[in-house]
Amino acid sequence: MKGDGTMSRITIVKGDIVKTKTEAIVNAANTSLLGGGGVDDAIHRAAGKELLAECITLNGCATGEAKITSGYKLNAKYVIHTPGPIWRGGNKGEPELLANCYINSLNLAKQNGITSIAFPSISTGVYGFPVDLAADIAIEQINKFLADNPSFEKVVFVCYDENSLKVYKNALKKFEQ
Repeated sequence: MKGDGTMSRITIVKGDIVKTKTEAIVNAANTSLLGGGGVDDAIHRAAGKELLAECITLNGCATGEAKITSGYKLNAKYVIHTPGPIWRGGNKGEPELLANCYINSLNLAKQNGITSIAFPSISTGVYGFPVDLAADIAIEQINKFLADNPSFEKVVFVCYDENSLKVYKNALKKFEQ
């Protein structure tokens, strides 16, 4: 896969996703879309009450699917909400559901003319998905998408902590070889 131009469009940083300057940020939401903990709470607080009001009109979202809203007070113009799977040992379709979170978020971005997006590490917080497996799934799906969509400019992974940052950078290196 080396030299296909996809890796140069993937950036991995440690930081706060609500401060990211991309057209869209992805919210690791719960299925109600009405706010929760972690990234979900941070995005709702930073965007303002208008985000919750719009989310109420969406009637939730199934695990692995994605829905889009305005970004309101965020730097990002849009928020793409995707509920990740709760880790239950890996035999309940969790890897496929997590892959769907990335696939559906990227396809929704493309449908809305978005060419830059930021992702958190979906499902690796309170949902307990192993971060190393999550990183491999995320990088694989994004790499495939970028290979098929050369006009998509940038994907940023925003890691909350040093360990996640290291794991995502190592996952990216595997795909560069």
